[in-house]
Amino acid sequence: MASRRVVCIVGPTASGKSSLAELVAERLGSSVVSVDAMQVYRGMDVGTAKTPKGERRVPLLMVDVADVDEDYSVQRFQKDARACIDGLLGRGVVPVLCGGTGLYLDAVIDQMDFPAGVIGDERRQSYERIAAEQGPEALHRLLAARDPKSAALIHPNNVRRCVRALEMLDEGVSYAKNNEGLKRREPHYDARIWAISMSRERLYERIDTRVDKMFDSGLVEEVRGLRECGLNRSHTAGQAIGYKELLAALAGESTLEEARDQIKRRTRHYAKRQLSWLKRDGRARWIDVDEIGRDHACDLIVHDVLGQLDASSSNQEEVD
Repeated sequence: MASRRVVCIVGPTASGKSSLAELVAERLGSSVVSVDAMQVYRGMDVGTAKTPKGERRVPLLMVDVADVDEDYSVQRFQKDARACIDGLLGRGVVPVLCGGTGLYLDAVIDQMDFPAGVIGDERRQSYERIAAEQGPEALHRLLAARDPKSAALIHPNNVRRCVRALEMLDEGVSYAKNNEGLKRREPHYDARIWAISMSRERLYERIDTRVDKMFDSGLVEEVRGLRECGLNRSHTAGQAIGYKELLAALAGESTLEEARDQIKRRTRHYAKRQLSWLKRDGRARWIDVDEIGRDHACDLIVHDVLGQLDASSSNQEEVD
């Protein structure tokens, strides 16, 4: 698997993983592949903390690949991200993956199969119509009648996931069985996962500072412009933290200051979920960048990658 080695730099939002990943990629002569469910969308720059184009020290892949009114699925992300990664591997460089969307990372680095068929708009709209006209509970009852195990894993109010589970059933795949497959993880790449850690107090301080900086950098104007281009809360992109709250504020449902507070609170909750995912996964090696510094952290990661590659090459020579 040495020829399929990738480095993954993960951690909660606002932990500094992007700058570390960029430094590692620069040292390896490689590129960063973003593993973020919302950075894929064009125009969502400030609120997703994309590194500005003029400040990027290495190529940043898997950003700006979809319009905000598209439903960019994890299945599509898997295909596109793997194409980027395989292109880098084909050039003999080690890709550096960076992001905090656990499902998207797993879909890329692990064997995860998705239904081959594509459900047309009419079928999806019929399910969404049930939720709209009869309520989310009615859609969940339909799923429970067809696949009780899948329904038990999905909250009745999660319309999007209920719809997807029903679509999967129509394609002959159970959401529950597919979810069980994720727990029996089989690697698609030889992934070296490094996670950034820091005290909860320090992380929350960084989150609050980042949100304030986003407001100062034009987040409200960005969301207003995207809304004029058609973004709304029914879109996947419109559910992103920062965008959802400001869309509500711009619709008169809250003040901008209330939206700011909601964004900070929900970002902190999201960071907790990211940490829980990493701890459950169990594969990551943790580094406290505040304690050892970003440059030292970069040295650790680069030396590990190069050392492992050298060892693999030596083993192969012995076999030959």
